[in-house]
Amino acid sequence: MTETASHHFILTFTCPDQVGILSAASEFLSSRGLNIREHQQFDDVGNGKVHVRTAFHTQEAKFLSQLQADFQNVANRFDMQFAIHDATQQSRLLLMVSKQGHCLNDLIFRWRTGALNAHIALVVSNHEDLRPMAEAAGIPYVHIPVSAATKLEAEAQLLQLVAEHKIDLVVLARYMQIFSDELSAKLSGKAINIHHSFLPGFKGAKPYHQAHARGVKMIGATAHYVTADLDEGPIIEQEVIRVNHTNDPRALSQVGQTAEAQALSRAVQWHCEHRVLLDGHSTIVFQ
Repeated sequence: MTETASHHFILTFTCPDQVGILSAASEFLSSRGLNIREHQQFDDVGNGKVHVRTAFHTQEAKFLSQLQADFQNVANRFDMQFAIHDATQQSRLLLMVSKQGHCLNDLIFRWRTGALNAHIALVVSNHEDLRPMAEAAGIPYVHIPVSAATKLEAEAQLLQLVAEHKIDLVVLARYMQIFSDELSAKLSGKAINIHHSFLPGFKGAKPYHQAHARGVKMIGATAHYVTADLDEGPIIEQEVIRVNHTNDPRALSQVGQTAEAQALSRAVQWHCEHRVLLDGHSTIVFQ
């Protein structure tokens, strides 16, 4: 079987742990001539759940909608929450930024080198500062000013862009505005944020100055799904880098930017490869 002739899909599901789950899923695939390429599972014994990600392929043309409809019978038997994805279809990203460009620059580089496994459709910002960076990469840049008086209008414009550009994932790549509860709910599971991991210890302005004054030994960053609870959404990835007393606030900030870019890019890539399963306030990440 040649790889070029294959059609690739990814099945993910979560369900209560019980006898016959994997047998039923395997039988579904094999009976349709679908070959498993990769299989990962996590048995959450404490909560009595099973989480599965299975990548499969076939030489015969298969329609995604038909596979989903057929698998529904298996899902009903085991009370599954499931999804089947076309692995060849790249996720479309909308990146949101303010004035800091380190995360945007990193994502653009990974996208242009083919390492991101996603397509950056456009960049949206409440400032004009990063327009040259986006447009130099050939990415449309939309400026949406935000103030207390225009916040709801700005969010409505954002949702219009999401629909117009068929966006699969909104990435807050150091976007320094807080989403309303309503917008967070509408983008549930479809928006990822990044922030430094000093929260909640060092709040407000100049967190790296606060960290330096306290003699911190580790700089970290957290990538998580956006929820109405500020910076408390389900965590996808975290990065930690050790530092010492020789690092001044400027050096700590540079280390922090590196951590943020690394954690965010991994979280975005794993989400786009359907490796992240949401389970309440937590995640299962199949790396």
